[in-house]
Amino acid sequence: MSIAIDSSSPSILILGGSGFIGRALCEQLVQAQGGRARITVPTRRLGHAPGLQAIQSLPGLTVLQADVHRPETLQALVAGHEVVVNLIAILQGSEAQFQRNHVQLPRQIAAACRAAGVRRLIHISALGVGATVDGQTEGPSRYLRSKAEGEAVLQTSPDLDLSILRPSVVFGAGDRFVNLFAKLQALFPLMPLAGAEARFQPVWVEDVAAAIRRCIADPATIGQTYEIAGPEVLSLAEIVRRAGRWSGHPRPILPLPAPLAWAQALMMELMPGEPLMSRDNLGSMRVPNVAGLSGPALPGLAELGIAPSAMAAVAPDYLRPEQQGCGRLDAWRMKAGR
Repeated sequence: MSIAIDSSSPSILILGGSGFIGRALCEQLVQAQGGRARITVPTRRLGHAPGLQAIQSLPGLTVLQADVHRPETLQALVAGHEVVVNLIAILQGSEAQFQRNHVQLPRQIAAACRAAGVRRLIHISALGVGATVDGQTEGPSRYLRSKAEGEAVLQTSPDLDLSILRPSVVFGAGDRFVNLFAKLQALFPLMPLAGAEARFQPVWVEDVAAAIRRCIADPATIGQTYEIAGPEVLSLAEIVRRAGRWSGHPRPILPLPAPLAWAQALMMELMPGEPLMSRDNLGSMRVPNVAGLSGPALPGLAELGIAPSAMAAVAPDYLRPEQQGCGRLDAWRMKAGR
């Protein structure tokens, strides 16, 4: 049985709120709720990271330093809130790191909600979870397998009013996807590209945030899994080609055959820092990142009353060299009526 919450201004705990999607969500919630917003965003360390700077001054939002992987800390954070949103995820890492972030943490969140008497949980998963590839239902990457395990943990947890959102690759000002390929083409005369034929259905970060906000406000979304995807299905090569053209640095694209792609990803993994591409990423790209491939038809943005924005309507505004200042954000949000 669901517990009624104040849908106009519920107290919300956003795990991962300083990340790319989290920042857009925090801004939308504060704008929608005005001075009534009651939002808590924990972070591993307080400082001057761009993500924190973007949300710290928002009215009604509190940023706390906390380690959400500590069960006692997580339970203390959950207590006193009506809604929990879990945005925490990683794209790169070891098996242990994927398990820690995508499986163990959801299990701890469910336990913390149960202990604190909090029922409403909105969990962000990934498009492609549950899809069949070469007759196999188990994901071909640690990322997809751990995401599927995390969903299962929450779906079998008692006393949760759960909504799951599965977004495709997310684009927007400050993303680490389209912007990355634009920057690489500004540096190099040729783009060797692994997984060039991989298919995606890119979705604007503001549409993802709006979907989460609708789930928070509408109890009819409880028990639902939503596929959050944009209006176009594009190959990775086409996304890269558009990024180069819109940023003013179009480059020839050289699709790499599978063995060379694997070798390139391995070399990137051996370099210092987070790799631009890993072998696990290549495994994930074997699954089309497209809505409607995970079995029975699932609702999407349309069922949430959201008309998705195409990349061509948004990305050129933040990829143009003259639009790289902070002022560009207001321009494309106003253009989209946000």
